[in-house]
Amino acid sequence: MSPRTLIFTGEGKGKTTAAFGMALRAAGHEQKVFILQFLKSNASTGELLACAHLPQIEIVQMGRGFVPPPGHASFEAHREMAIEALAIAAQTVASGKFDLIILDEICGAIARGLIDEDAVIGLLNAPGRAACVVLTGRHASQRLIAQADTVTEMRCIRHGYADGIIAQEGVEF
Repeated sequence: MSPRTLIFTGEGKGKTTAAFGMALRAAGHEQKVFILQFLKSNASTGELLACAHLPQIEIVQMGRGFVPPPGHASFEAHREMAIEALAIAAQTVASGKFDLIILDEICGAIARGLIDEDAVIGLLNAPGRAACVVLTGRHASQRLIAQADTVTEMRCIRHGYADGIIAQEGVEF
């Protein structure tokens, strides 16, 4: 069976949620799941709290939160953390220990100039990789899309935030 690559991208809500749904499905089949979050840093989200009860799922957060523009004093710290996360992703993919690997917000990390797209494509083409790798985040490039066999674009039609609805526990986090 060939390795799978899936991408959840777009401006709409639900990219990470879809990936965590796949993690839950895989855990239900006793598959081992590794989730690496490139940009997120909030350890109290509902999905992380729920997955803490599932021994098949390992989650590592490497993000430092909101990424400032290049040139900002803290941009380089974000970049260094993303590069470190990419190294962990490459080691994890090469290890063959996991059935599903989710690289959450990796597309955004590339788009913001934190990591090199060629390195990510190399990771996807590496021998011995997991059965399935999922990439999430806004702004997936055409090169990444060409590497994937399944790509879903989340499109925002309407979002409550525009009407003043604040992020709600259990819905947005």
